[in-house]
Amino acid sequence: MRRRDFIKVVVGVALATPFTAQAQQTGRMRRVGVLVNLAKDDPLGQERQKAFLEGLQALGWTKGRDVQIDTRWGAGDADQFRKYAAELIALDPDVLLATSGATMPALMQATRTVPIVFVQVPDPVGSGFVQSLARPGGNATGFMQFDFSLSGKWLEVLKEIAPRVTRVAVLRDPADPAGTGQFGAIQIVAPPLGMEVRPIDVREPAEIEGGIKALASAPNGGLIITGSAPSAVHRDLIIKLAAQQRLPAVYPYRFYATDGGLVSYGPDTIDPYRRAASYVDRILRGEKPADLPVQAPTKYQLVINRKTAKSLDLALPQAMLARADEVIE
Repeated sequence: MRRRDFIKVVVGVALATPFTAQAQQTGRMRRVGVLVNLAKDDPLGQERQKAFLEGLQALGWTKGRDVQIDTRWGAGDADQFRKYAAELIALDPDVLLATSGATMPALMQATRTVPIVFVQVPDPVGSGFVQSLARPGGNATGFMQFDFSLSGKWLEVLKEIAPRVTRVAVLRDPADPAGTGQFGAIQIVAPPLGMEVRPIDVREPAEIEGGIKALASAPNGGLIITGSAPSAVHRDLIIKLAAQQRLPAVYPYRFYATDGGLVSYGPDTIDPYRRAASYVDRILRGEKPADLPVQAPTKYQLVINRKTAKSLDLALPQAMLARADEVIE
């Protein structure tokens, strides 16, 4: 090797070594705790977690290399949420991801200092998770599920697709403040539409089955399924019972309609997980949740399952079909 080439190599190594050593000294594995409202074997939960990981990867984070993801699956069980929240805090995470309003109380009870990014929380201000949407002010921020006023829209959609319906059962989680808020919004809209509404609890399969069968015992019944962890956990049962009892039903998210539900109206539930990755990234890089504004959904989807409509002998209004974002044949 010529002398000047040898000098270039030596100098290059000398310059590079301090920076490499410094990177090894300051770089550390960051830790993200995730509390999921669904069961571990739920395909929807897996799809959402995949979107979150893809979002992190797009921002330069690689699972197992510079970030560790600790995930707990609560399956809609409040006791499990509390247990897993304590477990995640014990792991000393840099930031937490809460995947619904149902998981937030457990995490907020477990910590008021560890940053929390939430997804699909209906009313973060009313629930006390943040001080305001623009300036959250505490250790939590994230992405809203929807405003409670959307709940009234579900009743309007039900009346449009099934005009004969006058008696409506609203499936909601009474233990979740969001369940009360959604039901309240539906109650306000009901009288002008000539509809009578009553709640059905969705915490246990027996409650769901008993309530739906009681509704079906008289004519002109219909269902509204609100956005809640138990509704999502028990969605197969709810869709099956609605079909068996021949009850038209409106659901809050697209995945219900793709699984056989009649019609859904609500925001995308996958994209917010990619967006949540951006807030987790910003917090890991030093920003505070108190300074990151809560973001609302940017689009709502109307999805109709034509096959289910045919099985219920419902003639779909052309106006509804025309404005539908998706019609499942």
